[in-house]
Amino acid sequence: MLVELLYVTDCLNYRPLLAHLGDLLTRAGVHEPVRLVEVEGPERARTLRFLGSPTLRVDGRDVDPSAASRIDYGLQCRVYPTADGLRGSPPDDWVLDAVTDAAGGR
Repeated sequence: MLVELLYVTDCLNYRPLLAHLGDLLTRAGVHEPVRLVEVEGPERARTLRFLGSPTLRVDGRDVDPSAASRIDYGLQCRVYPTADGLRGSPPDDWVLDAVTDAAGGR
C-alpha cells in the first residue's frame, strides 16, 4: 500500500495531518511509511492533479470521495467540508475508509 501526503510548504496544514496519520494507520492495522511529496510549481501541480495542500492519497486515490470530479489543480491550501464546517485536513473517517478499501483490494 502506498500512502502519499502531497503538500506545499506555504500551507502548514500538512504538519498536523502528518503527525496524526501514524495513529490513523495504526488503528487501521497498516504499517506502511508515508511518502511526503512536496509540490513545487503550477505545472507540477497540474501533472500530479494536486487539489491543494494537504492532499492525502492511498494507492494513488485521493481520500476525498469527491476528488475525482474536481479539476481545480494548483498551489493552494486545501479545505475539506465536514458536518462541523471546513477543516484543514481530511476527516479521519475518509482516511480510514480509503486505507480499508485499499487493504481489501490486495
